[in-house]
Amino acid sequence: MSTQILASSSQNEKIHKILRPTKKFQPSVWGERFLHYNISEQELRYKQQEVEELKAVVKKEIFGESAYDVSHQLKLINAVERLGLSYLFESEIENELESIYNKSVDQNYILKDENLHDASLRFRLLRQHGFRVSSPDIFEKFKDEDGNFKECLVSDTIGLLSLYEASHLSCVGENILDEALAFTTTHLTEFLANKKEHDDPLSKEISQALERPLRKSLERLAARHFISIYENETSHNKVLLQLAKLDFNLLQSMHKKELSEISRWWKESDFVHKFPFARDRIVELYLWILAVYYEPQYSLARNILTKIIALTSIADDIYDAYGTFEELEHLTEAVERWDINIIDKLNPEYLQTFYKELLNSYEEFEQELSKEETYRVHYAKERFKEILRSFLEEAWWLKEGRVPSFDEYLKFSLITCGYHMLIVNSLIGMKSSIVTKEVFEWFSMDRKIIRASSTICRFMDDIAEHKFEQEKNDEPTAVECYMKQCGVSEEEAYDELNKRIANAWKEINEELLKPTGVASPILVRALNFSKFMDLFYKNGDGYTQVGKVTKDSIAALLIDPIP
Repeated sequence: MSTQILASSSQNEKIHKILRPTKKFQPSVWGERFLHYNISEQELRYKQQEVEELKAVVKKEIFGESAYDVSHQLKLINAVERLGLSYLFESEIENELESIYNKSVDQNYILKDENLHDASLRFRLLRQHGFRVSSPDIFEKFKDEDGNFKECLVSDTIGLLSLYEASHLSCVGENILDEALAFTTTHLTEFLANKKEHDDPLSKEISQALERPLRKSLERLAARHFISIYENETSHNKVLLQLAKLDFNLLQSMHKKELSEISRWWKESDFVHKFPFARDRIVELYLWILAVYYEPQYSLARNILTKIIALTSIADDIYDAYGTFEELEHLTEAVERWDINIIDKLNPEYLQTFYKELLNSYEEFEQELSKEETYRVHYAKERFKEILRSFLEEAWWLKEGRVPSFDEYLKFSLITCGYHMLIVNSLIGMKSSIVTKEVFEWFSMDRKIIRASSTICRFMDDIAEHKFEQEKNDEPTAVECYMKQCGVSEEEAYDELNKRIANAWKEINEELLKPTGVASPILVRALNFSKFMDLFYKNGDGYTQVGKVTKDSIAALLIDPIP
């Protein structure tokens, strides 16, 4: 974000001297690296065939045996999921977990000898798949007479790590899991502090988990990390490991091909020269959308959503950094009408250029859809109009130099963070029978899961901007608005916003438990959008200021194959 210098104009002034901002965003660090990626259809088909053959072997080996006990089966499912292969065995995993859930509901005695690791793993996997398991029923037995977690658990490091991961699946008001999180964080941190070397696999895994638990990790990044851990486990399943590596590299090839096409679109559209004041971040934006859905069947959806988020990023920089208030009013009004015939009324030229690109893009998206699916674009446009109306409101605060109350700020800023718009737009290209008109109607309401995901996005962005950027901006953030409304210090504002972020994660967990408002594969987009915020905004704004975390993530997923 950069400071906007608005023109001062009066009725009598004949000459409008518009001072544009001089601040420049960091240029793209990638150059044309992703522009050309050549892989033949034949080579892709060959890789796919290899994956299919191994998949059949794994399916028979792991899911064909019903003789395994619950503990063993959970460990196998956990390995499959953490290796990034869950999308290949969705129905098999769901059936296994349903059977385990039914056993644990009906015959608690079977599981009474469970150790901490097994109990935590069972809880986490069932919760991840939307089963309503009771946390006190599972974890109460690990507490002493005083209601604290037993002291003997401190030496069970693997159990503690498993409980730590499980505690991130908590819902609002689950005190036992809040206690579990505090207990495990303390003792895992102590474990690392007492070790001179952190080279062993367990220390690395603990360190990684404390930085980012599985619940908040991008699936592909977590899989890449886990493949190297699993490889060093003496008891690893060789076929499963081989499948994980082949599948990772196959998907990476597909994603590189997509990114190459998107990069060409960005270059041929000449956005960098048409909008020199905007951030040039097409690679980072593709990664953002890859976090939302990585599976092969969502290729069209990724293509459409990357273009939409790219246009949104340009719009954000127009409203935040470049346009005069009068220009922004005209653009908002034009988008509201969504009519190419009024383009000549937009001035200066950069507004016409943006307007034309926006309308053409949505028209192209419509052409990509079947006749029965074109209604989707109407809902998507309405959300885009809404975000520009809210951008305009924030620009007005800036023009007037006012810091709104925290409540007023939230009313608009939970929209301008873009997540409601992006979640709805993420459904446009999803070729799936579960995406219906009723789903779009459902999402057009103020839903708890969207509000929670937007809260994480807005507050993490605002804290990053306020805490880590040397050059403070003029536009108010949640931090200033909360400080002003509640009369508290900066640190107290950070604490409150972080509490609200933690609460929003719990609300997302709750909304994903069965029965859900709409199908889980749709709701999970909101979860995945939130995971991306934790990666890019935890220690600064990794989108605007491209640093180590951003570069390492892109290298891991879009440059370096697994040897």
